[in-house]
Amino acid sequence: MADHTRQGLGSKRASTQRDLAEAALPPNQVPGKKFVIYAALGVPHVDPNQWKLRVDGLVSNPLDYTYDQLVSQPQNSLVRSFNCVTRWTIKDVAWEGLPIRSLLAPAGPNPDASWLMFHCVDGYTAPVPLEDALKEDSILVFKLNGKPLSAGQGFPARPFIPGLYAWKSAKWVNRMELLADYRDGYWETYGYHERADVWEEERFKGHSGTPVRRKAIGTA
Repeated sequence: MADHTRQGLGSKRASTQRDLAEAALPPNQVPGKKFVIYAALGVPHVDPNQWKLRVDGLVSNPLDYTYDQLVSQPQNSLVRSFNCVTRWTIKDVAWEGLPIRSLLAPAGPNPDASWLMFHCVDGYTAPVPLEDALKEDSILVFKLNGKPLSAGQGFPARPFIPGLYAWKSAKWVNRMELLADYRDGYWETYGYHERADVWEEERFKGHSGTPVRRKAIGTA
């Protein structure tokens, strides 16, 4: 009984710590009122009837998911902040989707895999540590604030990993590739950080760099 009690208290403390962290802004972030929408490579038109999500790389069973297969499953809902590396944060965003780890597991990840590369319809790529992708609240998103993602927000799907800056939340994702070693994605080739932890303020490799100017295409 004592062991169960300690486990319960530990779980409550962890939950409280997450709640307190979510209530605060990460270092040097400021509150935003609307999402600023960027599209480094343009906004692609994606037909959900033709779109598939491929899981491959260091797996024993590469597989594909259709859009209908994914959205017909029971979805996870969570409320988390969205933190852009350009220093604005949108708080209390409602996300709905499937745990990334539940999509990777049937493919049989190789024990040597330590990174996950997101590939997108437009050619954009973003690497994340596999340990971050496998966290409980890391999800593949289909709905934002109760509505399906718009084209500018990444329809039909995008990953969301709350502890990482938003450029890792790759819009229009269509492939998840497991890797043994780190490989640069689109923004990482410009000097942006390999991991991008918002609480460690990992904006640039070596914690120093010059932001790349980007043009917004709208707000939401």
